[in-house]
Amino acid sequence: MVRSNGIKLISLIARRSIFNNPLYGGGYRRFGSSAHGIYKINECFSYKNGVVNSRYRSHFGMVNAGYGKTRSIHGTSYMAAKDYYDTLGVSRNATASEIKKAYYGLAKKWHPDANKDDPEAEQRFQEVSKAYEVLKDEEKRSQYDQLGHETFEASANGGAGADAGHWRNPFQDMSDIFGFSPFGRNFGGKDVKVALELSFMEAVQGCTKNVVFKTELPCETCGGSGVPPGTKPETCRRCKGAGMTISQTGPFRIQVTCPQCGGSGKFVKNVCNSCNGQRVVRGPKSVKVNIMPGVDTNEELRMSRSGGADPDGNQPGDLYVVIKVREDPTFRREGPNIHVDAALNITQAILGGTIQVPTLTGDVVLKVRPGTQPGQKVVLKGKGIKTRNSYSYGDQYVHFNVSMPTNLTERQRELIEEFAKEEQAEDVKGAAAGASR
Repeated sequence: MVRSNGIKLISLIARRSIFNNPLYGGGYRRFGSSAHGIYKINECFSYKNGVVNSRYRSHFGMVNAGYGKTRSIHGTSYMAAKDYYDTLGVSRNATASEIKKAYYGLAKKWHPDANKDDPEAEQRFQEVSKAYEVLKDEEKRSQYDQLGHETFEASANGGAGADAGHWRNPFQDMSDIFGFSPFGRNFGGKDVKVALELSFMEAVQGCTKNVVFKTELPCETCGGSGVPPGTKPETCRRCKGAGMTISQTGPFRIQVTCPQCGGSGKFVKNVCNSCNGQRVVRGPKSVKVNIMPGVDTNEELRMSRSGGADPDGNQPGDLYVVIKVREDPTFRREGPNIHVDAALNITQAILGGTIQVPTLTGDVVLKVRPGTQPGQKVVLKGKGIKTRNSYSYGDQYVHFNVSMPTNLTERQRELIEEFAKEEQAEDVKGAAAGASR
């Protein structure tokens, strides 16, 4: 059979298998590899590489496997992505809010602006965005569940034509209406990190503080819409409000999202002058922070959704408060335990007695044993800092420092000298007793 007749037959089969089926050939299968080997159609004709006109090759993967014994053609096609539910990490019974929450987390994680050194980030970002675009729409999700992943993707992409793999960023639901693109910014509100300085006692006992920082806030002029107040969107001229356009590739007509309005069917010419259409402006924000008892230096407190405003109004950023505790002149901290120094004069160290010692709850009277040595310490049980997430407290360690007098009166000197003579006499007696044994 001559080449031209073969081409006509291929075109005829392709037309019948696609346009006679409302699912555009929902029963066909796809194979991802470059075109090679022998093409077989209805077990009748065979064409080796290079025989079939190149403008039909891109459509070979669309031949309906349910048409007689027609086989799917081994031609150029995309590699099918994994299941959309797996892509977002949710179950098939996930609610709309669970799907949305999973998507926002993944979109923020894999956005190219936040992963400039990762060449795979953009591909993963596109995968999760494509999955969310389908699963967030009840009608599309229902079709996806009924048809299965491969069949749904194939029918949605309209074959391996020029528009195969077309996906639309879900964040464009509003931004494309207003005529500006969100790709220049991160998705969701920005996280903010601030340092908060506390006194020793504020950290130990807990307190409430107001932190003020600069971040993105909803634009008050436009109410966060990005367009001047009272502005009404107009019908998109390109798609005439349908949100979809028809793309012709060879004998095939493919319906794709309108690139002009992003599928909304509407657009707005002007944007808000205050925020330049970004819907957020930078300004001061005040947040009340409740400090739990027992925080320590370099601890980081996370306040969910208290950071920068989300231009889309869905996912504000988080606020991270880094604690810095000032040193205290009296207390030293070591985890839940505290340490203090207590000064003894020479007579207190020798004879013993009582002294006042500061604690976190006030001064206490402490008994000093006779003969207390410099550097010796005692432990006050349960006088330390409350342990986080428990009812137990640390201990307080009291370190004794013996203060030696520098100026003695005549009487004090006489007494010390007399004490020294007695001490020497005792030493001589002790030496003599040891020698006689």
